[in-house]
Amino acid sequence: MAPTKEEVSLKVQTALVDALAVDEEEVTPEATMVGDLGAESIDFLDIVFRLEKAFSIEIPRSELFPEDILTNAEYVQDGLVTARGLAELKTRMPFADLTRFEANPAVQDFGNLLTVSDLCRYLESKVGAASLETDQQSESDQSDAAEADASEDATD
Repeated sequence: MAPTKEEVSLKVQTALVDALAVDEEEVTPEATMVGDLGAESIDFLDIVFRLEKAFSIEIPRSELFPEDILTNAEYVQDGLVTARGLAELKTRMPFADLTRFEANPAVQDFGNLLTVSDLCRYLESKVGAASLETDQQSESDQSDAAEADASEDATD
C-alpha cells in the first residue's frame, strides 16, 4: 500500500535531519533546502540516497535538479531564465512552486527555490501517496462494498 502524505512528510523530515544535522523544528514545509536548511550540492546526494532507501525508489537527478535547463542558452539570457525556460521548468518540476522565482528568475537564485513542501510533493507523486482522509475513505468504501457483497450473497 502506498504511504500517506503524512508518512512521506515524516520520512522526508528524518532524511533531512540526518543528512543536514538540523533540528526537526527547522524542517518546516516552507523551509528552503539551501537558504533555510543549509544544504549544499554534496548534501543533495546524501538526501537523495536516504530518500531512495526510505521509499525503495530511484530518483533521477534531472527530475529534482534540472541543470540542463539552467545552463542552456535556449532557456537563459543574461543570467535570467526566459519565459520559455520557465515553461520548461514548470513542465519538468510540476511539484515545485515557482511563483517567487518567476518574479526574479535569476539562475543564481534557483538553488534556493526548492522547499521541504516541494520535496514532499515530488515524493508523493513518485510513490502515489494519498492523504490520510483519502485512505480512510477508501477503506470505508471497500468495507461498504464487502458488506454489500455479503448481503447479496445472503439473499441469493
